[in-house]
Amino acid sequence: METKITDNVFTEILDFAKEILEIPSPSGYTKNIINHLVNICKENGYTHEVLNNGNLLIEVKGSDDYVLGLTCHVDTLGAMVSAINNDGTLKFSIVGGPILPTYDGEYCTVYTRSGNSVTGTFLSNAPAVHVHKDARTLPRNEETMHIRLDELVHSKQDVLNLGICNGDFIALDPKTQITPSGFIKSRFLDDKLSVAIVFRLLKFLKAENITPKHTLKIVISTLEEVGSGASYMPKIDEMLAIDMGCVGNHLEGNEEKVSICAKDSSGPYNYDMNTKLIELARKENLDYAVDVFPYYSSDVSAALKGGNNIKGALIGSGVAASHGMERTHLKGVTNTFKLLLAYILN
Repeated sequence: METKITDNVFTEILDFAKEILEIPSPSGYTKNIINHLVNICKENGYTHEVLNNGNLLIEVKGSDDYVLGLTCHVDTLGAMVSAINNDGTLKFSIVGGPILPTYDGEYCTVYTRSGNSVTGTFLSNAPAVHVHKDARTLPRNEETMHIRLDELVHSKQDVLNLGICNGDFIALDPKTQITPSGFIKSRFLDDKLSVAIVFRLLKFLKAENITPKHTLKIVISTLEEVGSGASYMPKIDEMLAIDMGCVGNHLEGNEEKVSICAKDSSGPYNYDMNTKLIELARKENLDYAVDVFPYYSSDVSAALKGGNNIKGALIGSGVAASHGMERTHLKGVTNTFKLLLAYILN
């Protein structure tokens, strides 16, 4: 690729990821983060539209009328108030599929419909090792955990007086850190990191006055973690999802590579698209892996199940400890950005 990409492009991706990670957006509570991205679109003159389902659509004209859809999701895991206990604590229902034991001890914020917010902590029902014999052994699930609020509440009525009610969303503190060694570690890199990659791509195309080969329709989806994010897509010919790559046993991917998914729980991805991605990764001398993700589905999966007449593929930076305390490296981000750029130009 003749286009020169400076190193600051990739560090800016991490910085923007940290920026949007600080905006809570569990599935179903994404209006604030979408509004933030809309403002960026307006500032930069990107053609955009917020769809009825809450997804953000951005269009970039290409050299021809063939339409490549790109998708990444801005929604995250979270929780919802399901009941108020008589002692002033909260029961909760998970949003998405977290590793629930990792919620134990995590700080969180409850967002009320009146616009107030109340901080708290996810805790086991046996939270004190000096008091509870089963503090270490009690299973961590929705029935054995609660949320302790950081307010002087001792009854259900005390909590109601704060404006909290069933159906209020609960967001976890992502605890984002960027290390001098090039790692970014945080909850919800899945998939706000990919959103940061795509928005930096948009900025790069505009700054360098680059026209992609095909027209791009970019969908920032808002319900991926609950399975329906891109179930509706505007008319496109093919679709490339940018989401996290899996890292773990028997997988070739790691935090320094871009992963190309050959198959996940929903089935194989398009053979021709994957062949093109592999050939481009080799041509660009990228550090990449081709893997089968054992317990996974993506916005491409949702789009196909929604009846969209498309072919689809999936790439992403390798993310360790997915749906827990996640981590990836600048090298993986760099490889992902370069492969995505190569794909839209060829």
